[in-house]
Amino acid sequence: MAQRNILLMDGPDHKGLIYQVTRILFEHNQNIIRNDEYVSPSGYFFMRTEFEGDTDVNEVLKVLQTELPAGLNLRINPKKKKDIVLFVTKEHHCLGELLIRYAFDELDADILAVVSNYNTLQPLVGKFGIPFHFISHENKTREEHEALILKTLDIYQPEYLVLAKYMRIITPEFVRHFPNKIINIHHSFLPAFIGANPYRQAYDRGVKIIGATAHFVNNDLDEGPIIAQDVKSVDHRQTAADMATLGKDTEKAVLSKALKLVFNDRVFIHNNRTIIF
Repeated sequence: MAQRNILLMDGPDHKGLIYQVTRILFEHNQNIIRNDEYVSPSGYFFMRTEFEGDTDVNEVLKVLQTELPAGLNLRINPKKKKDIVLFVTKEHHCLGELLIRYAFDELDADILAVVSNYNTLQPLVGKFGIPFHFISHENKTREEHEALILKTLDIYQPEYLVLAKYMRIITPEFVRHFPNKIINIHHSFLPAFIGANPYRQAYDRGVKIIGATAHFVNNDLDEGPIIAQDVKSVDHRQTAADMATLGKDTEKAVLSKALKLVFNDRVFIHNNRTIIF
């Protein structure tokens, strides 16, 4: 069976880019399965091309880099499951959702391990036969704790880290090791109600909708590029606890949607925003 690959390209727009790419793929006996493109109002071009064939993709990439205009970012990824490590604290709902999807081959990823600063969820993870690493943060500086985590991650070499309700702020130094490779689920509709107790904040404010946001992690708390969001309607009859229960269901759905997009190479990051195909 021919290998399926995904060409990702972004950069300044030029006349005939789509033609040149499709021509080169055709000349290398590649069959295009799907093509998506977008040009921003500022003239910045994005394209995702899924194709398959038996030709060496490194040769295809070399020709693309040679024949296309300078200044374009080009990469070809094989269409395959991503290797990931999950980070959790004590809440089980997002972790459980991802473990079940993984068990039934619905995640588009291989969960290599779960890392936590508490051992609360170890029994749950053990039911799925996945390694669980309890790395306590107690009596350690944030930097010391993260150094221990990095040693563990060296074992697995994951492509992405998923913060599935990991309730700790990570340092810029840690983020530097995984640029645009850390995905977080935030329990509110960002940028509203940043920080702790968002459902209490929402209740006190008398909101009519609550939501969840999945985003990439950068050096600014809860301000990384947004991947997916959703909201649910609420009213004065619902307590903060009711909102939290409804919010957990929203968090699970939003995180799963975001991961599917990222793991299928459908997300571009540009100027702290995402372009999603």
